[in-house]
Amino acid sequence: MTTDEEGNPGIREMEAMILECAKLDREINHFVDIVQQVTGEVNTQQPEAMFSLSAKVKEQFTERIARLSDAELQNHLKVVAFRENVKNSFNQASQVSVENPEELDDDIAVTQSQVNFSCPLTQLEMVNPMKNKKCNHHYDEGAILGLIKTKQSQKKKCRCPVVGCGNTDVRQEDLIPDQMLRRKIQSQKRHGNPVR
Repeated sequence: MTTDEEGNPGIREMEAMILECAKLDREINHFVDIVQQVTGEVNTQQPEAMFSLSAKVKEQFTERIARLSDAELQNHLKVVAFRENVKNSFNQASQVSVENPEELDDDIAVTQSQVNFSCPLTQLEMVNPMKNKKCNHHYDEGAILGLIKTKQSQKKKCRCPVVGCGNTDVRQEDLIPDQMLRRKIQSQKRHGNPVR
């Protein structure tokens, strides 16, 4: 990161959170690998070996985590993507001429709206954005309808997937197609600025 980027406390705080997420992601992946490995070994052992599975998983997980380096986290996909997005945002802002501050406002608006182009469920660019009339959050149509269907089959209410949202009952009838957002996404694509 550049000095400007490093000097921003908000960016440093976000980077620390991204690093923590990357660390947890790595630990989860290692844990799943170890559980699969240990349970795979049970098939070839005596039935009484099953009683020690939990201890064996814990032991192997602790050993593996102790060997990991936090320096490796710098190359985690989420950390790399975060830094790339920050760098691109700073580069866009620095390319704007001082003589035309309105252009800077446009770039900021585009940068801020790019975040809204990603579905909170899939983390991918929305194709058919749907707006929730209750909480005003957006989701990709296929993802949210799939989640609602899954929750209904489990006899549960579907909670809004946006972190911190208090809407605990997302219903299909509360969703409306957001054609304006869809056009913005398509316009962004046409101008060669892929949404991340």
